[in-house]
Amino acid sequence: MDIKELYQLYQQHPCITTDSRDCPEGSIFLALKGESFNGNKFAVQALEKGCAYAIVDEDISEGNLLPPSSPLLPRIIKVDDCLQTFKDLAREHRRQFNIPVVAITGTNGKTTTKELVAAVLSEQYNVLYTQGNFNNDVGVPKTLFRLNKEHDIAVVEMGASHPGDIKTLVETTEPTCGLITNVGRAHLQGFGSFEGVKRTKGELYDFLASQQKEDFEKGFLFINEDDHDLQQMADERGLIFRSSYGLGDNEDITVKGQVISCAPFLKFSWFVHDEEEGDSEKYIIQTHLIGSYNVYNMLAAISVGLYFDVDEELINQALANYVPSNNRSQLEETAHNHLIVDAYNANPTSMAAALKNFRDMEVAPKMAILGDMRELGDASAEEHQHAVDLMKEYGLEKVWLVGDEFGKTACDYRKFKDVEEVKAAIKEEQPKDYYILIKGSNGMKLFQLPEIL
Repeated sequence: MDIKELYQLYQQHPCITTDSRDCPEGSIFLALKGESFNGNKFAVQALEKGCAYAIVDEDISEGNLLPPSSPLLPRIIKVDDCLQTFKDLAREHRRQFNIPVVAITGTNGKTTTKELVAAVLSEQYNVLYTQGNFNNDVGVPKTLFRLNKEHDIAVVEMGASHPGDIKTLVETTEPTCGLITNVGRAHLQGFGSFEGVKRTKGELYDFLASQQKEDFEKGFLFINEDDHDLQQMADERGLIFRSSYGLGDNEDITVKGQVISCAPFLKFSWFVHDEEEGDSEKYIIQTHLIGSYNVYNMLAAISVGLYFDVDEELINQALANYVPSNNRSQLEETAHNHLIVDAYNANPTSMAAALKNFRDMEVAPKMAILGDMRELGDASAEEHQHAVDLMKEYGLEKVWLVGDEFGKTACDYRKFKDVEEVKAAIKEEQPKDYYILIKGSNGMKLFQLPEIL
């Protein structure tokens, strides 16, 4: 079967499952493979549980999984690569809907920005958007398969840890517009260098540029005018049709913002700069987000909302009402402390931003519990030492460092092997009345700490 024939089959059975434990009657099982699993081994089981068809990329008659005489054999479809087929089917499904698709990627802030953009657009449209962090080559197709005729617009988050990842995702998604939140030093082990990060994230710009050449109404770009790297990347690709946002005095900025305070939540103002018609009214928004760096995520959502003609008051309402709930930039009040929880992920760029914001927060007393930053390769020792040096420079005194990489740094801060040692120390010492920053890579499991603080 070619992809169009497979899609016709999908239209007859519009439910794809990749989990043999979840096999709705009449669905299609698609046998994906990973480091520790092989879906081909469960194809027969999926059919027996109620799937109408199974798509595999191995001969499952080998090893007596399915005898050649089995009546299930006609319901098994062999392809060259199940993951590629999954992506191709998702692209075919996406092509059935002539709606705007906003692609969002970046080193930091992409999930928060996606949530904010979806919140703003949802004030006026029926929006499909990425759930959780389903932003890889399996999660993005799953998001696209949720598209239906009720949706007016889609917002798709895209993550990457290796060169070519974004290229694959944009070719699957075929976005009509998009933005890169920023480019920073993350996943260096996979990208090889910061230049590798820029090239990979820039694959979104490559796609948007190809769309602009075909049709000026396609490939529209939203860009942080304050970010020199993004400006350079966009200019190199000739991306002309774009809307800019930022905090600077540059006359080219369309949506201009200014941080008012972080005590501890971000409060900011914004207006639309128009040289011909004059500047718009200035709006002030009190948010529920921690971190002055989140102003750029807010301005990105404003820029997207304005492009799609969402009323300014509705934009303000959406941003003021947004409350994070994903271990990103959120404040938790416990019986004993105020927790700034940013424990989902960490890299040198986001760590530096979090530390700077923590320094600037008008609160006291302060304490930081920081976990290792993963996947930095040869740069790990240098980047962890740099983070420690920043803490010293910012005058942070009560700091607990968690993990082997922070353990190798030269400093007088208290060090712990893992989160279990930290939990034991918390139970024994019971810190109280602190504003505590909790940040580290997800694998450090610092997300276990709030319930005991």
